[in-house]
Amino acid sequence: MTFTKIPLETGRDWLIKLVTNETFVYVLKRILQALFTLLLATALSFLLMKLSPGDYVDTLRQNPTISPERIEELRQQFGLDKSWPEQFRLWLWQILTKGNFGTSFVYQRSVASLLWERIPATLLLAIASLFCTWAMAIPFGILAAVKQNQATDRILQIISYTGQGFPSFITALFLLIFAQVTSPLFPVGGMTSINHAELSWFGQILDIGWHMILPTIALSITSFAGLQRITRGELLDVLRQDYIQTARAKGLPENRVIYVHALRNAVNPLITLLGFELAGLLGGAFIAEQFFNWPGLGRLTLQAVMAKDQYLVMASLVMSALLLNLGNLMADLLLKVADPRIRLES
Repeated sequence: MTFTKIPLETGRDWLIKLVTNETFVYVLKRILQALFTLLLATALSFLLMKLSPGDYVDTLRQNPTISPERIEELRQQFGLDKSWPEQFRLWLWQILTKGNFGTSFVYQRSVASLLWERIPATLLLAIASLFCTWAMAIPFGILAAVKQNQATDRILQIISYTGQGFPSFITALFLLIFAQVTSPLFPVGGMTSINHAELSWFGQILDIGWHMILPTIALSITSFAGLQRITRGELLDVLRQDYIQTARAKGLPENRVIYVHALRNAVNPLITLLGFELAGLLGGAFIAEQFFNWPGLGRLTLQAVMAKDQYLVMASLVMSALLLNLGNLMADLLLKVADPRIRLES
């Protein structure tokens, strides 16, 4: 067996090319910005938790079966007897050195293990909602632009205005009432059925998908309404451009004019919205998860806030901020792929 030795100059040139690459520099810059954002989000969440009255141990004082000595032991065990700066410093230090987000006061378990259990459920719901929103909003937005001021356009505008006028919690409430009226057609809570473990792998997928229907609809309606209107407006602006009129004057088929020439230029602002859309869905998931008893990160965070579970709240907010930064970075990179003329640095 023979090995080919890579020349030193070639390896050095490749490294220089990688370091000076526009995309690499941009991603590195965004990672550094994300780390600073996560630090600020952590500090802010810690400060808000401390400024709110009481802590987890104070809630235990209401239980007459717990002695004052035991309460003091718990305060020392959880590190709540230390000063605020020292608590925050120790928490950051164990994250940096051990990758440990601390121990949940309520669950008496590692915070990281709790997050890894809940994040997949939240991402599943958010990605399903994102897919459904874009799969419907883009075609309907194109249809509304093509049929401008016709009956189809007016009906779609009424639907979009109605969808944007309903807050997520109102939509979720109506869907719960609908599920109760049509029971047992739709499940009203949880992620799986009672006999989920007894089903085949395909049956388990269908079971989870069945439970996802109502939460996904509740999470998608407002996003669909806004995206459909934006798609319509962007496409109408492009269709009025001179080069579109020139393409039509050359005798190109209307479908080619719309889907090849117009849509390619109208899609850039929509890709920019993708990162914000993902962040909005993650925020809206708090409401959907609470109404439909979905075991996700939003519901876990809300329960932790109510119980004053300090480290769980801080870690949950860090994960939410991390997902937000990843969504925005993904949208910027997709925009670069869709339109190579765009420079990331600008």
